[in-house]
Amino acid sequence: MLLLCWQAILYSQERFPRPEFESGYVYATNQMPTQRAPGWEYLDVTVLVIALAVTSWLALKKRSRQGLIWMSVFSLAYFGFYRQGCICSVGSVQNVALALFNDGYTIPLSALLFFIIPLIFALAYGRVFCAGVCPLGAIQELTGFSPLKLNKRVEIILASIPFIYLALALLFASTNSQFIICRYDPFVGIFRLNASYTMIIFGVLLLLAGIFVNRPYCRFLCPYGVLLNVFSRFAGRHLTITPAECTNCRLCENVCPYNAIIPSDLDQKKENPEKPRKQFIIYLILIPVFALTGALVLYNLAPALARVNTNVRLAGEIRTEKETGIESASKAVIAFKEAGKTEAELFSEEQVIIQRFIKMAPWAGVFLGVSLGIGMISLTVRTRRDEYKPHKGKCYSCGTCFKYCPVKVTT
Repeated sequence: MLLLCWQAILYSQERFPRPEFESGYVYATNQMPTQRAPGWEYLDVTVLVIALAVTSWLALKKRSRQGLIWMSVFSLAYFGFYRQGCICSVGSVQNVALALFNDGYTIPLSALLFFIIPLIFALAYGRVFCAGVCPLGAIQELTGFSPLKLNKRVEIILASIPFIYLALALLFASTNSQFIICRYDPFVGIFRLNASYTMIIFGVLLLLAGIFVNRPYCRFLCPYGVLLNVFSRFAGRHLTITPAECTNCRLCENVCPYNAIIPSDLDQKKENPEKPRKQFIIYLILIPVFALTGALVLYNLAPALARVNTNVRLAGEIRTEKETGIESASKAVIAFKEAGKTEAELFSEEQVIIQRFIKMAPWAGVFLGVSLGIGMISLTVRTRRDEYKPHKGKCYSCGTCFKYCPVKVTT
């Protein structure tokens, strides 16, 4: 349905030439590589579909950990170094947000497909995109040599960061301010062999941390992983630890580097249902409170968050220059003065942008509040489990647990 809705306006994307300055202004490095011809973009989409299909087969049918590793190597080579990490599904959420809330931008079909297709596969087969197709996950998967278990409380706290990151990314993109996911991608500089030293250091530190804590970016930063987590929970088919009936041998209990294996509770004492029932009711009542609190917090932070927009920052520099009488040496200020735009126009545009943030920011707060409430409710839900199985949302379908199961496929 989304594809049909967008089909009529796919080729109406406007392009604007760069303004010419006479001050020797040096343009900042572009965040994205030069756009390729449409035919090559659709080739990327075709490769994405094939890679997802092969990864699904390797994870669910073939049950080959080695095959998934080789798929990671291919994806790292093609989507990472050859395609230089663009377009990627992780960053495509920003294109979708920008297109939904800005009439002057039409999302390219390739970006829309890169956003939708992995979610469709997650709904069908779980997080197979993470297993062997995402180049960001692949580069981390290949460096996880000595995984350690994190404290569950620490992991729960860190796992809340992607929700905040996603909310801010959608807010900044929808207000046409900045694509922070692309700008602060820790590995795109490695893929393009061109990045600021701070981002190179950040990427190297994540890879070093990934030696001991598998996939730190995927688990504690990736905003697209939030969507994959949700869609994967409703997967029609999902990776299983054992190819047949689970014998509850407990050999897989502690091998998952992501704490994604749910143990059997047959040997556990039955818990009094009254306590979780009361907690469920309390957390359900608290969801509107969390949502309202989040909306109020983000509403009050909106003017400060608006400074991520370059025009808002520029207006602030011009205003400071007028108040102090000290001319700014900022390249942006110099370029503004030579462009012929009046200060009144700039300040008017600043107010429009701030008002957009004031309008959109509370919804980001509502999203965070509701996510917190639903997360707390999920902790109170108890279901009887007679076997060990992966958590559909947290499992990356990496197949690490395969070799620990003594049950083998019979031919």
